Amino acid sequence: MSNAVFPHVVPAEQLTQFRENGFVRTPGVFGPAELARYAAAVDTEVARRTAHDRRALADKTTYEQSFVQCMRLWETAPAVAPLTLDARLAGIATQLLDVAGVLLWQDQALYKEAGGRETTPHQDQTFWPIGAAPLVSAWIPFDTVTAHNGAMAYVPASHLAGPLKVVDITHRTQPYEILGDPALGGRRPQIVPAQPGDVIWHHGFTVHQAARNASDTTRRVFTVVYIASGSRRAGSWPGYPLDRDGVAAGEEIRGPGMPQLWPPPASAPEPPGEVSVPVGPQYQP
Repeated sequence: MSNAVFPHVVPAEQLTQFRENGFVRTPGVFGPAELARYAAAVDTEVARRTAHDRRALADKTTYEQSFVQCMRLWETAPAVAPLTLDARLAGIATQLLDVAGVLLWQDQALYKEAGGRETTPHQDQTFWPIGAAPLVSAWIPFDTVTAHNGAMAYVPASHLAGPLKVVDITHRTQPYEILGDPALGGRRPQIVPAQPGDVIWHHGFTVHQAARNASDTTRRVFTVVYIASGSRRAGSWPGYPLDRDGVAAGEEIRGPGMPQLWPPPASAPEPPGEVSVPVGPQYQP
């Protein structure tokens, strides 16, 4: 790990939970006023990006009924960038992965509308051409989250199974039921409720899903994904932002779209000059 001082030190028992289970909740990372400010900034950017879409939930695709997805907000919304680039989060990610440092992989807003369907169980890391590079996601709720309104659920120790078959979460192909994979040994997802200010973390190979939103309000969540510094692109199939930043298979992952976040850079990273954001799920089913 880096010699830099971590702004938020992860207790040993939480490090153990993450290592053994592949997920952990770190309570009280953000204070109420700070989180409210970030929530308002993300709300504004999500509203701006989705202003053209007036469809009812029932008229959307199966994938879109799981959540409203807006990616790489730090590149287009200056008020969101401090959340994506937050040194506390990057430091926690570094501690959980037990690596020297981390780069930003992506951020995204995942807003599950009232009545939204459950998110199909899947692994994140198999979507991208990065092999087994150490990767962890921070799941940051802006409101109290329970099983009633779309809480996350994780299969304990599923990350130890490594990469499983890619789940087509768009449902365009014959569904693969990952929870029935023999590698999981019959283990089922464990619901993890959360309060505003908490952050839930999961490993790139942890099988997870989110419950349906049975409430009458949108479940608002922001996520930041980190990859270990020094990781290399493992495959040549399309991968964003690897392609935009010109990282070929076998090369070290780097570029303005994937800045170093721990150890903390001397100055805040600037968004890439070419600002474009992917639309729809970023994976190869």
